[in-house]
Amino acid sequence: MSSIKIKLYLVITLILTVMLQSCEPHLDVVPDNVATIDNAFTLRNEAEKFLFTCYSYLPQEGDVRFNIGMLAGDEMWKNELTLEDVANFEIAKGNQNVGTPEFNVWDGNNWGAGPSNNYSIFQGIRNCNIFIENLEDESKVLDLPDYERSRWIAEVKFLKAYYHYYLMRMYGPIPIIDKNIPIEASTEEINIYREPVDDVVSFIVNLLDESVADLPSEILDTGNELGRITKPIALGIKAEVLLLAASPLFNGNPDYAGFIDSRGIELVNTTPNPEKWKIAANAALEAIQMAEGVGAKLYEFEQNQFDLSDTTLTKLSYSQAFTERWNPEIIWSNPNSLTNTLQYYCMVPVSPDYNHSLCQKILSPPIKIAKEFHSKNGVPINEDKTLNFNDETELRVATSEDRYNILEGYRSARLNFDREPRFYASLAFDGSTFYKQDSPSRSDENTWVVRAKFSDYAGSNAGVLYNVTGYYIRKLVDWRMTNTTGTPYRGYAWPMLRLSDLYLIYAEALNEVEGPSSTVLDYVDRIRSRAGLKGVVESWSTYSSNPNKYTSKEGMRDIIQQERLIEFAFEGKRFWDIRRWKRASEEFNKDISGWNYLGDEDSEYYQIRTLNQQRFVSPRDYLWPLSENTLLQNPNLVQNPGW
Repeated sequence: MSSIKIKLYLVITLILTVMLQSCEPHLDVVPDNVATIDNAFTLRNEAEKFLFTCYSYLPQEGDVRFNIGMLAGDEMWKNELTLEDVANFEIAKGNQNVGTPEFNVWDGNNWGAGPSNNYSIFQGIRNCNIFIENLEDESKVLDLPDYERSRWIAEVKFLKAYYHYYLMRMYGPIPIIDKNIPIEASTEEINIYREPVDDVVSFIVNLLDESVADLPSEILDTGNELGRITKPIALGIKAEVLLLAASPLFNGNPDYAGFIDSRGIELVNTTPNPEKWKIAANAALEAIQMAEGVGAKLYEFEQNQFDLSDTTLTKLSYSQAFTERWNPEIIWSNPNSLTNTLQYYCMVPVSPDYNHSLCQKILSPPIKIAKEFHSKNGVPINEDKTLNFNDETELRVATSEDRYNILEGYRSARLNFDREPRFYASLAFDGSTFYKQDSPSRSDENTWVVRAKFSDYAGSNAGVLYNVTGYYIRKLVDWRMTNTTGTPYRGYAWPMLRLSDLYLIYAEALNEVEGPSSTVLDYVDRIRSRAGLKGVVESWSTYSSNPNKYTSKEGMRDIIQQERLIEFAFEGKRFWDIRRWKRASEEFNKDISGWNYLGDEDSEYYQIRTLNQQRFVSPRDYLWPLSENTLLQNPNLVQNPGW
């Protein structure tokens, strides 16, 4: 497979350096020089370099240090000794501030530890504007064919829209940068205002609509262009933007009453508009139809020569939907955001032969996340009337029926039994089996097992490389991982958008429009079926202590929200979903707890240990603060409420 190797010439004085390597077809952004605007738009080859400069600002979501949602909420925790000064973890611990805000993408600094400590989304927008302005001038880049010119402009319009969306999701009302401000501009022109969220949404959606017309429906040159923007990507992100706009955070939020600027303009509309849900539902359906029209479908792991059990096939269908490169469920992956290092952070040793530097296991899901997954009957564990999960420290011994998930004869927490397939596909824990391609038995019978008490080979006894909750992230590790010092992990481009996401966006928005209709249930059940669960109606009617829950809009809303939290666990989406649903003051004020990772015996290990008491202040913490320095430089900007 070939790669696009591009030497990019950045046009502005602040240079973003992104150096990544991959064996996948990808866009590899490697800036190493500076050129003038004139040189950048003289020939096709030079213009193409600038095109990929615009791509280079896409956030590296496959890096735990750059994916805000991974460590800024409650889904993953870590010890205090590894990945020091990671900005998103400081947010999770309640250390956000206005002096030097963490993850300050507004100014482009204070991202904490990582490949770059200076990164500005506004810089990316400026480059997009430079590119569009020059490419729309047909007297420039004369050797560029018209069809390619149109496509490139459409791609950069998408990127410009996405960067505005990225900022809006963090800050709410933001300036709209449709044209770059000239160097000779007056102070009055430079001191721009933040625009109302509804206006920002309209601007983003209009840009996305403009881009769709000239984007390809699919990538045909898969050897060189995977990761480039297509129609399904643009339509999918449009649906995501509109879902955010329809959600309680920005749709009639009374907490933002009085949030106005010096012009007297209200920056967040405090009057709910139900029509926004219909607009989001229509956008999601359009994106689904476009994606399915070019072959998108939910991924299913195929049986192979190892004759795997149905249990293992179901788990791999779920986890490999995320980690299998360019599979048909993936609508958009970012190939400049790879996952080799992330897999090191997640993987747990599965035998004494595995060393801790190869399997660092430092990303630790709290017990509350383990509880989020359904029971084996497909309903929340606190609703299942046939199973009792009330005693959190109760232990149970695995039987033959459990052997594809927990070692037969092993004693583990009751919480780890009778759970849905996505629980076992997402998490590893003391006593759990861990099937992967190099299974010593060549089968999912008698395969790898995690032994995780303190002195065990997977225990937290390896210096700074230790897990603090007793749960390990299995989902993000590709099943081909091997115990080798060469290339133990098969990297994959970080999936930004999958068909499953569009299904649940559509179901969520449509439920708000018409309640739990057959169409809403159908799209939720598609996700559940792939996960090995019965449909909502059958599961709730048969097993739930609230059997009629799905019959009301409110009940179905709760079902869909939990379905999203499970389906996209550890993908960085939970953090943003909890916020847009206005549930952060509830969820991010709960204790972060895990098993006692210092214990060697069952009686010691299976005790609940509180790691942190999170603190989320509402409404302040729903939006990022602008730095004090930014507000001093531009008096037309107003601070977000509470800061």
